[in-house]
Amino acid sequence: SRITLNTDSEISLHITAQERRVTLTRGEAFFDVARDPQRPFVVYADDQRVIAVGTKFAVRLRRESVQVAVTEGLVRMEKVDRPLSDGEPAPLLTAGTLAHAAAERISIEQKPLQALEQTLGWRDGYVVLQRASLSAAVEEFNRYNTRQLVIGDAALADIVVGGNFRAYNL
Repeated sequence: SRITLNTDSEISLHITAQERRVTLTRGEAFFDVARDPQRPFVVYADDQRVIAVGTKFAVRLRRESVQVAVTEGLVRMEKVDRPLSDGEPAPLLTAGTLAHAAAERISIEQKPLQALEQTLGWRDGYVVLQRASLSAAVEEFNRYNTRQLVIGDAALADIVVGGNFRAYNL
């Protein structure tokens, strides 16, 4: 298995004969998981657990949510501290799925695989913005650069921007 970390990201690993455990404590990581049915590959991020066997996916930990993007195979996403109510099975996420878990809710959307891969442009040195506020765009660029951007006029913070940008091209 291979793990690619985005900037300002941190993980811890715990590998045993029974499980391959990764805890994402900050940022974002892309996982290319080798199949091993005897040792599940489990990613913990905030209060979510993402379980995979032979797949490719990204997990991003944000202030108030966890985002999972699946580019190949299947993963299961579930709350860490309690089983889902009413025996409801944990969502199975397939290739092209983008899931957001915030508070007590998981929203799942299916995207064309090419569009989903584009959102993971950071692996190739790009910041990809789709209808992002200028303040969110500045926050994203500041993850990659020691020279930090600042919005001088607070009235501009909500302007919507989008596009593909080199992460280091301020």
